[in-house]
Amino acid sequence: MALYLIGDVQGCNAALGRLLDTLDFSPSRDTAFVLGDLVNRGPDSAGVLRRLMRLGNAAHCLLGNHDLSLLATAWGHRPPHRRDTLGDVLEAPDRADMLHWLRHQHLAHLHDQVLMVHAGVLPGWTPEQTLSLAAEVEVQLRGPAVNEFLAHMFGNTPTQWHDSLAGPDRWRVIVNTLTRLRFCTEQGEMEFKTSGGPASAPSDYMPWFDVPGRKTAHITVAFGHWSTLGTLLRPNLMSLDSGCVWGGCLSALRLGATATEHRLIQVDCEQAQAPGD
Repeated sequence: MALYLIGDVQGCNAALGRLLDTLDFSPSRDTAFVLGDLVNRGPDSAGVLRRLMRLGNAAHCLLGNHDLSLLATAWGHRPPHRRDTLGDVLEAPDRADMLHWLRHQHLAHLHDQVLMVHAGVLPGWTPEQTLSLAAEVEVQLRGPAVNEFLAHMFGNTPTQWHDSLAGPDRWRVIVNTLTRLRFCTEQGEMEFKTSGGPASAPSDYMPWFDVPGRKTAHITVAFGHWSTLGTLLRPNLMSLDSGCVWGGCLSALRLGATATEHRLIQVDCEQAQAPGD
């Protein structure tokens, strides 16, 4: 039995198929953890969702910012962006099934001491708190109040977590942390305008994973989202967005018993757009 982490697919179904073939992936034997941004910007978002749905319990998928954008667009709370490629999902005869499945995916997942998120974790959050806060949002997405939740999901404020936050402000900080975070201050104040690599950090900001005293530093955190960061493998950190949709490749990491036994597998992607979120 093999365990794989897979980076941002973003609608590149052909590349996902080639990657699974390269892995000789068997749903009866193997498990894949897909780190969010399953859809958008690539040519076949519906194909990606259908493929992952067919894998059943062999695929555990996280929600990324593009996946949440699809849900918000489907519920009428976000107009399609000129670069979106979500029409094949929104106009599909099995649209309801795909959206239902997507709503029931996770925002954070812990497996064998690997904490998985799409984007990042605030420095003051423990692994347990991260999972608990993610679950709060998952309840909103899966429940009868999903329409109201999606209506208030977008926005850059508040920029900092406080335990006293409640309602839409609380959920927005959780969503922004787990699906959009790249840079923050030592105090955990987030910044969302900068999408370049670590060297582009604004003054007083740094990559979230480099904040001193981060409370998730003692376990491994795996994430995607940051194509300009690319594949980054440290003993307790795994970044796997290798920019498939931007002309890069699609990455999978086969987890070994130790960090030195992990194995990176990549396939080229024919899809090429100008870099962006």
